[in-house]
Amino acid sequence: MNLFRNVLLWLLLAVLGAVLVQFLLQDPGYLLVRYRGTDYSTTLAVGVGLLLAGLFALALLWTLLRLPFRLWNRRRRRRARAQLVDGLAAYERGDYLRAGQLLPQAANDPALEAVARAQAARAAFERGDDAAGEALLAGFEHRHAGIRAVVQAERALARQQPEAALHALDATAAQPLPPRGLWLRAQALVASGRSAEAYGLLGALRQQQALPAAEGESLPARWAAQALREAEDGNAIAGLWDALPPALRTRPEVAAAYAGRAAALGWHEAAAGSIERALETGWDEALVALYGQLDDDRLDTRRAQLERWLQARPASPALLLASARIDQRQGRWLAAEDALHRAIAAGAGAPAWEALGDGAARLDDHVRAQRCYANALRSLRGETVLEPAEPAPQALPLAAQVETRDPYGTPGLSD
Repeated sequence: MNLFRNVLLWLLLAVLGAVLVQFLLQDPGYLLVRYRGTDYSTTLAVGVGLLLAGLFALALLWTLLRLPFRLWNRRRRRRARAQLVDGLAAYERGDYLRAGQLLPQAANDPALEAVARAQAARAAFERGDDAAGEALLAGFEHRHAGIRAVVQAERALARQQPEAALHALDATAAQPLPPRGLWLRAQALVASGRSAEAYGLLGALRQQQALPAAEGESLPARWAAQALREAEDGNAIAGLWDALPPALRTRPEVAAAYAGRAAALGWHEAAAGSIERALETGWDEALVALYGQLDDDRLDTRRAQLERWLQARPASPALLLASARIDQRQGRWLAAEDALHRAIAAGAGAPAWEALGDGAARLDDHVRAQRCYANALRSLRGETVLEPAEPAPQALPLAAQVETRDPYGTPGLSD
C-alpha cells in the first residue's frame, strides 16, 4: 500500500512539473535580480531551474551532514535489537543472570524499552534480586504504566499478596488495563475473597480474549461457585443466584456451593431444591451425597425423592448412603444398616463405614463402632478393610427388634 501511494505521488509531481515546464516554455518571461548595485537578469524559466537546483543542493548537503548520525543511530538500534533477542532467549533458557545483563542495555532504545525493561525486572525477580527488579520498574516512571502494573501484579500474586496486586492494577496511570492486566486483576479479586467482582469481569475478559482457552468453560462455574460460598448474607446470595444464567445454576459445583451456603443460612428448602433441579439436568454423585447430609426436617419428602432416584439407579453408592443417613435420622436402624452395607459393596468407601460406625455407636455397640471407624481409616488409606462384628442383640432398640425377620422372611422379635 505504501509503494502504491509513493508511485502515485511521483506521478502527480511529474504531471505538475510537465505542466509548469510547458507554461514556462510558451513565455520564458524576464527575471531581474539587483543586489548591491549589481543587476542579474535571466529568463523566468532559468530562474526557477536555478532555485530548484539550489534547493536540491541544500537537501543533499543536509543529508550528507546527517549521514554519520543516521548510521550511528542505525547501528545502535541494530545492537539494541540483538541485545533484546539474546536477552529474551537467555530468559527463556532460565539464564536469568545473562538476561539481566543484556536486557537493561536494550532498554536504552525508546522503541524497545517497554519489553526490555519489563523482562529485565522479571529476570531480576527470578534470580532473587528484588532491589534490582524494583529499580528497573521504577525506571519506567510515567512511561508504559500498564506494563509496569502488570509486572508488579505478577510479582505480588507470586508472593500471595493479592491486595498489593490490586493496588498496582487500580492505579489511575495504568488505565485502561491491557488484557493481561485485566486477567491478573480477576485473579487478584478471587484470591482476596471478592469472587463476585471477578465473575463480573468475565464479559470484558471474553471481549478482549484474555481468558485462557483451557479454562474458558470451567472458569465461570468455578468463580460463580466461589462467589456463592463467599456471600455474606441472604440478600447477597439471593442476588448472585438470580443473576446466574439458568445453565450455570445446574452445574454440579455451582449447585453444591449454593446449597451449602443456603443451608448454612437456614434456607434448607432452597438448598434441597437447587440440588434436585441440578440432578434432573445431569447426574452427579457428589451432589447426591450432599443431598443426604442436608439438615432438613422434610425427611419424608426427601426419602420419597431418594426412592424415585433409586428405582433408576439402584447401585448408586451416593444414593444408598444418602438413604441410609435419612433412615438413621428417622431411627430406622436396620434399614439404614442394610443400605450402608449395599453402599459399601457399591464402593461408597470411608463415608459409609463412618456412618455405619455412627449407627453402632448410637446403639451402644461400641466394639462394632470401633471396627467400623477403623475400616473407614483403612478405606481412606487404601488398605484392606475388616469385616465388622455382628450387632449385639441387646443393643437394638425395640423398634429395631420388631423389624427383624427370620430366614424365611417372617417378621418376629429378636431373642
